[in-house]
Amino acid sequence: MLLRLILQSWRRQHRRRLLAVFTIFLAATLVSALLAVSIDIGDKMARELKTYGANILVEPASQSVLPELFGDAGHNPLAGQDFLDEKELPNIKDIFWRNNIVGFAPELNGLVRFGQHEIEIEGTFFDHAIVVPDEEDYRTGQKILSPYWQVSGAWPDDTQPQVLAGQALADQLGLQVDQPITLQAGSQRLTFTISGILRSGGAEDQRLLMPLRYAQQLLDLPGKIQRVRVSALTVPENALSRKARQDLDALTAQEYDLWYCTAYVSSIAHQLEDAISGSAVRPIWQVAASEGVVIEKIQLLLAVVTLVALVASAMGIASLMTSNLLERAREIGLMKALGAELWQIGLLFYAEAALSGLIGGLAGCVAGWGCAWLIGMTLFGNPLSFAWLVVPVVVLLSVLIALIGTWFPARQIARLYPVEVLYGR
Repeated sequence: MLLRLILQSWRRQHRRRLLAVFTIFLAATLVSALLAVSIDIGDKMARELKTYGANILVEPASQSVLPELFGDAGHNPLAGQDFLDEKELPNIKDIFWRNNIVGFAPELNGLVRFGQHEIEIEGTFFDHAIVVPDEEDYRTGQKILSPYWQVSGAWPDDTQPQVLAGQALADQLGLQVDQPITLQAGSQRLTFTISGILRSGGAEDQRLLMPLRYAQQLLDLPGKIQRVRVSALTVPENALSRKARQDLDALTAQEYDLWYCTAYVSSIAHQLEDAISGSAVRPIWQVAASEGVVIEKIQLLLAVVTLVALVASAMGIASLMTSNLLERAREIGLMKALGAELWQIGLLFYAEAALSGLIGGLAGCVAGWGCAWLIGMTLFGNPLSFAWLVVPVVVLLSVLIALIGTWFPARQIARLYPVEVLYGR
């Protein structure tokens, strides 16, 4: 009987039913798209934020005990007294969170002579191939770590004696692209070609950057590096990560396991310290903290918009159902006169609303997936992954907002008296 009444109601009031379904459909589309975005936005935004530089610094243990009293590490007067071994660089991609390592670049700084001038050089990787487990043709370097660098000309080839000249240094010495320059340090003397002019907005603008192997040869430091900058995908800090940051030994065994197996910047730094002997690894907190704050604020904004969409659709359903109640007052009065109980009449209204929510929710999931795909392609250049968990969540929310929107009109049924409504009062 209930099913027959629902079908008759849909046939007689199909326009109003379709309007209710469309209202829920719009809300479900927005909610499913926002849920899909919020689930995948963390990784996507983290990868986008990686374009602003490294968030972990690896240094020799003896060097890291000095706070940054001297500003940039390259200007530390004690830098260079201790070194890391270049052979241990593949260990960076052999930690528990190796798949979260976006890239890394070693650095070796020193002073050399160019004619009558003493200039600073920096050896690093630009686009360097490294043999790492389970990854064929893995390449890393400043092209991945510092894509915001502006290079006029070409990036140096890691296998050729080529250099990038910092913009400020090039202006000072009159250096130009394709110009050969000869550098000398002690008894070592090498000739390079300037492949490009670099504008980074940092200390690199005052340096000559060259492939690491040639800097090691020029400075007579084979296989040595001073520091490694690492870019890793991380999750925002919470109470557990802050507790570990203050005192790792204060964690219980269970807390330690949870912290270690979560991609906090501090836990990744801890694993890197274990992987590279004689090193001290510290997060660059300015970068790491800003990434977490940005992602948290975006997710909070998405949650607020989702809540507003749910409230708006519930109010729309309430308005539709109230109008529906007024139109069907005589029908309800007749049902009461024939002995129908209030809960039976209410059940009819709730069943109609639930069916509208179910249809609108399912259609909204499909449309929401399309919106999420479009958002991913527009903002990030590749589609967002649509988690199937979103489907039952959105359908359940759609049914709930339809039922909530029906609650107030359903309460008005008790105030309808058969005699009044049947006589049109």
